[in-house]
Amino acid sequence: MKIDHNRFQGVCLLGCAVAGLLLISNFVEAEEPRRTNIILFIADDMAWDDCGAYGHPHIQTPNLDRLAREGMRFDNAYLTCSSCSPSRSSIITGRYPHSTGGAHQLHNNLPADQITFVDMLREAGYYTALAGKLHPRKTTGDRFNKIYHPGKKEAGGCGNWVKSLQERPVDRPFFLWLASFDPHRPYEPNAIPKPHTNDDVVVPAYLPDAPESRRDLALYYDEISRVDHFIGKVLTELDRQGETNNTMVLFISDNGRPFPRCKTTIYNSGVKTPFIVRWPSVVKPGSVSASMVSTVDIAPTFCSIAGLKASKTFQGVNFRLLLKHPGQTIRDYTYSEHNWHDFDDHQRSCHSLRFNYIRTTYTDIPGTPPADAVRSPTYQLMHKLKAENKLTSAQLNPYVVPRPVEEFYDLFNDPHELHNLASDPGFQSELLLHREKLNRWIAETNDTIPNTRRPDEFDRITGDRLKK
Repeated sequence: MKIDHNRFQGVCLLGCAVAGLLLISNFVEAEEPRRTNIILFIADDMAWDDCGAYGHPHIQTPNLDRLAREGMRFDNAYLTCSSCSPSRSSIITGRYPHSTGGAHQLHNNLPADQITFVDMLREAGYYTALAGKLHPRKTTGDRFNKIYHPGKKEAGGCGNWVKSLQERPVDRPFFLWLASFDPHRPYEPNAIPKPHTNDDVVVPAYLPDAPESRRDLALYYDEISRVDHFIGKVLTELDRQGETNNTMVLFISDNGRPFPRCKTTIYNSGVKTPFIVRWPSVVKPGSVSASMVSTVDIAPTFCSIAGLKASKTFQGVNFRLLLKHPGQTIRDYTYSEHNWHDFDDHQRSCHSLRFNYIRTTYTDIPGTPPADAVRSPTYQLMHKLKAENKLTSAQLNPYVVPRPVEEFYDLFNDPHELHNLASDPGFQSELLLHREKLNRWIAETNDTIPNTRRPDEFDRITGDRLKK
């Protein structure tokens, strides 16, 4: 048989070209792995230590406990604000509340010109969706490709969490902002199949230990368990889709529990947050980090995970280093603030690992809890006990006027922050250091005291809305 050498040579060249293309294709695939998916879970008004992963003996949180077993628990994570919408505006922008262009007070909308990490992820090809609580609503919702709007009565705001995961495009990396209404007040009896009892409750020293307050806390526990239930559903769906190993999950709360001396304060009970990361391909299971992190650090970290440079507008620090090296340090201090939330107020704090320094501008008014907590059975009981002179000094905290300009607490020896050391001669050097650090942060972030005071919207005793 006669061979057509020209044709044979052409076939060989074609074969080599195809093989070369296949090699190049394989090389590109090796150099460009799938981008990591990201899920952010946000509980609404949950204290940092109100789950099994942080040592609570009775609250039913098997899925949060699982996240901690399979990931990393951060023991010194702090919020920038203990107030719902300012906290969330800070998280999404990577900026402190007073630096968000006006979103520092409750219900204030985030200005449209603020850069968010969600914008950056979406522009980089990520599919972005929000399911659950959207707060603030205007100029935040349009940052996402899709919004799921459940109400409070629809499974605590978690009813569309799994749906948002199922309806995502399968050919794109995804970011999901999954935000519950739980455990925000008002509470629903029988929110879970096996409700917590009064005997399950651990009452903090700054709250009265009575049947009314125990019942109030037990209902709060129930709604934490409901959040946990829906987190479990999302984790199961990730397993079903085969996305578990390629998904970084972070669980936090937006502020402390809605009880007196918690939510809206900048004590640990207000601004310390649960902070659990699971990322199977990166994070060692069961690891713990004592390093300080802040929720203002979330934006630059998520961008880093997505392969993006952090925006110059971000004021946080990338904590990705800690996910492989939990003993490293990325920051020595965290900063928090409290602005108007139902009631007038202005406070700032500087946290280190051991100390919390608090400065109060409006000392002429008490540290009244938010209006929903004012209306609570616990606070109404406290009014009665106060009239009968049955409250301890710690429990009288929300009634004190004038408040001290400065408070300073040793968190190692006084974890509930009950003994103010601001005038203690033995702690003056530490106090001066924290005072200076706070002054420097105020100057660097251009933080100012408002020129005018904003009036209260509710009665500080009954919680009823005031007539305008």
